[in-house]
Amino acid sequence: MGASGFAEWTHRFETERDRRAAGPDPQWESGASLPPAVRASIQRFQAGEDGDSSGLFAKADAAGDPAYSAAVRLFVAEEKNHARLLALLLKAGGATTQAGHWSDAAFARLRRLPGLRTELLLLMVAEVVALHYYRALREGTDDPLTSEVAGRILADEERHVPFHCERLRASVAELPRAARRAVLAGWRVMLLGAGLVVAADHGRALRTLGVGRGRFVAEVVGSGGPVVSAILGTTPMRVPAVSAEPVGGAAGVLPHARGPSVDSEQGPPGPGLALARPRRFS
Repeated sequence: MGASGFAEWTHRFETERDRRAAGPDPQWESGASLPPAVRASIQRFQAGEDGDSSGLFAKADAAGDPAYSAAVRLFVAEEKNHARLLALLLKAGGATTQAGHWSDAAFARLRRLPGLRTELLLLMVAEVVALHYYRALREGTDDPLTSEVAGRILADEERHVPFHCERLRASVAELPRAARRAVLAGWRVMLLGAGLVVAADHGRALRTLGVGRGRFVAEVVGSGGPVVSAILGTTPMRVPAVSAEPVGGAAGVLPHARGPSVDSEQGPPGPGLALARPRRFS
């Protein structure tokens, strides 16, 4: 994708940033009811959202597309806002943040590997896992504040995946055909591994939210096919429209779909990812 394409992404991120700034924060004073397992799980995800991004900035700058570099910085700003929201949610629930977790340290070490393509493939693993985690948190909790925060983050994450797919499409296309398949097959193995790690480490929280470990892993792994298709450019996809609803609404969440679709009336052309939305948990 050329600079003009990522200029559209920059505009999309800026529009969301301005919309957030114009709207109110969640009503933290209402407090949050966080079961112990869910509280511990949110603490670990909060630490992961607040990671260092200097390496990503350097790699994005080296790609030579100023519009892409600007979009990456806006993407990271959204991730930092996720960390802020989760920290305030924990505070509303009478809990504190934690310094880090072994899985975050391992992920940070992997991200030091050279190359923007490698960095984005690793980020894509984290983003796909996050989609399913925040969806489970939004749908499975009985606490209104927790559901609102998870919904806000989920709406952002559902834009992040197609954003990274767009850059990876151009990057993977530079590889020989056989190498493309091998790289993406390796990515799907990493996705399986990440799903298993999260299911094991957050299993108690997932059960509290109505999702068993096996189901969570199956849903994460099932997302691999649409992502690979988007990166290879073999399936048309759509970008979620910039929300016109107040901050905290679920307008950015993609609807349930059996496969990707093209939305020619909303937003600039680009990829989007249609991931199955689980039913409301009881």
